[in-house]
Amino acid sequence: MNIKETRSDQIFNLCNKLLVLFFIIIISYPLIYIVSASISDPFYVNSGAMWLFPKGITFEGFERVFQSSEIWVGYRNTIFYTLLGTFINLVVTLPCAYALSRQDLIGKKLIMTLFVFTMFFDGGLIPTYLLVRDLGMINTIWSMVIPSAAAMWNIIVTMSFFKVTIPRGLEEAAEMDGASQIRTFLQIVLPLSAPIIAVMALFYGVGHWNQYFGALIYLHERSLFPLQLFLREILVQQKITAELLQQSGAAEAISKHARIADIIKYAVMIVSAAPLLMIYPFLQRFFIKGVMIGSLKE
Repeated sequence: MNIKETRSDQIFNLCNKLLVLFFIIIISYPLIYIVSASISDPFYVNSGAMWLFPKGITFEGFERVFQSSEIWVGYRNTIFYTLLGTFINLVVTLPCAYALSRQDLIGKKLIMTLFVFTMFFDGGLIPTYLLVRDLGMINTIWSMVIPSAAAMWNIIVTMSFFKVTIPRGLEEAAEMDGASQIRTFLQIVLPLSAPIIAVMALFYGVGHWNQYFGALIYLHERSLFPLQLFLREILVQQKITAELLQQSGAAEAISKHARIADIIKYAVMIVSAAPLLMIYPFLQRFFIKGVMIGSLKE
């Protein structure tokens, strides 16, 4: 049975479509612009002649970025830190959230109070550094994954997901059949929690991929540096070189180096963001479902 839309419904739907189109444009434009700028001649970018599609196509920026062998070392390290860190995050977050979602947890209110307290107060940079140092994790891979093993907000979202989505009757049936709580969690709860697992993996994965401040503080050996540190060095070196040339007054050299710096700036953005942009479409459906369900509370 087809329900005929009234004129007010048609106007409302049209306004919604126009609004969605507007948001698509304002979200897509920066992405298209950065991709176009990364392969365009900086003259057209800086003059405003290139405002959407590339002009004077050149791949010099990417060539200069990938000329450094350390870029591949950074990619390797970042991928490793992201995979290992995300795995540790999920191993800590999922059981913790499941335990907090159960009504029979002894001392649940006290535990939640202590956990929520950490969302508003922390020890600060210096005590955190001293703790990492005393644990012997300075200049090791563990300094990149252990201090950020869990985020309280993600635990709360996951806990809400378990409360709303996992029927208590399933857990009770498993208990009546003799299943332990660990077996119930592993064989019943986790298989039904793919959306929230994907969401948490994406949240934590993005955080690990973009992390550079922790590496800046805890890591000293270049063989352990993540991609973000190497990219940061490239940008800083270009800026320092341009300033030195400006002080020397070599106009032609300044112009040439400024051009190179502009090319590299946009190429670095693409190099750092491309892997996540390629992965996100595969997790999008889980991401939307998990966020909507996990945002509800009983």
